[in-house]
Amino acid sequence: MHTFWCALNLSILRGRDWMKELGIYIHIPFCRSKCYYCDFISFPKLDNKIDGYVDYIIKEMDLYQNLLGEYQVKTIFIGGGTPSYLEGQYIYKILYNIYKKFNGEKIEEITIEANPGTLNKEKLKIYKEIGINRISLGVQSLNDSLLKEIGRTHTSMDFYNSYELIRNIGFENVNVDLMFGLPNQTMDDCMRTLEEMVRLNVEHISYYSLILEENTLMNKWYKEGKIKLPNEDIEREMYHNGIKYLERNGYKHYEISNFSKEGFQCKHNLIYWKVKPYVGFGIAAHSNLKGKRFWNYNNFNKYYESLDKGIFPTEGEENIDKRMEIAEYLILGLRLIEGINKKDFLNRFNIKVEDIYEDELKKHKEQGLLYIDDEWIRFTSRGLDLSDIVNIDLLP
Repeated sequence: MHTFWCALNLSILRGRDWMKELGIYIHIPFCRSKCYYCDFISFPKLDNKIDGYVDYIIKEMDLYQNLLGEYQVKTIFIGGGTPSYLEGQYIYKILYNIYKKFNGEKIEEITIEANPGTLNKEKLKIYKEIGINRISLGVQSLNDSLLKEIGRTHTSMDFYNSYELIRNIGFENVNVDLMFGLPNQTMDDCMRTLEEMVRLNVEHISYYSLILEENTLMNKWYKEGKIKLPNEDIEREMYHNGIKYLERNGYKHYEISNFSKEGFQCKHNLIYWKVKPYVGFGIAAHSNLKGKRFWNYNNFNKYYESLDKGIFPTEGEENIDKRMEIAEYLILGLRLIEGINKKDFLNRFNIKVEDIYEDELKKHKEQGLLYIDDEWIRFTSRGLDLSDIVNIDLLP
């Protein structure tokens, strides 16, 4: 057993976490097929493993019951993979056990990721019954030829059908994931998709640039010259035009890639960005708790073997000392458009941010990447594009 778990007990739970609110992430690694850009731990067409996997997630929860006894679950996020690929009974079982084993009386948000074409009335009614109140649809684009090029198995019509079902069942908080910078994508493609989402009045839009990850088909094809991406200037124009359009239409740009109508920010992701405690269940799930970051095995056999022995299925862990916690707080907090509140920083760390980063802050303010006044530190518009330059200087 890892040393962390030997040392962590109820007395430690009364320790240094500055809030007792908790986010829970559930990783569902199953999907219909692997998208060409995807580097997440996910496996297509392993339906025979689903039943057993859900049982093992519940076994993992059992190990956490005492450890999380003094935490109040605030948010739950069921991600993947494609959680909506599973039959509704499995999602019901997972959430029922969270309610049974943890303090869930004040849960504010439960999100499930879904792909168009994998939803039906039965699943959505089960989601509603068990308390899910936010659906996150992986749309990416409404251009069917682009969807095919990136390995999506749904069409634009699948999206419209799924969206209509979601609304008819009564869900009032819907996110759509959209991508820009795709092969052969034009500015018109981006804007048409954004315009349609605004017309449909979705509550939340995540608008991401394509990133070519190692060990993906699209990265391989790009290196071989088989696909061509928009150049950097066009990709940045897609981003900034999207920001302007969404803001004009009532969406608040609250995080680098995220936009919402008033009151519909993603509460679960805010836990990550504000470096609050969270626990992940399932293979490859990550957690951040009591000054430790730890992650589960990313294959079924090792995950199962650990749980069969009554051992936490953690593959690795690392201490988060105060210096690293401060750096992460700044790097993640600066993703938020409002930025870092200096008073909040002082209250959390008992030190002024300028006492640690005076030179770095001055440098990037002079370069036009940071806006700094008596209360706030935030990225400028240019800083949002060049955030990695600032982040490097913030690392310990």
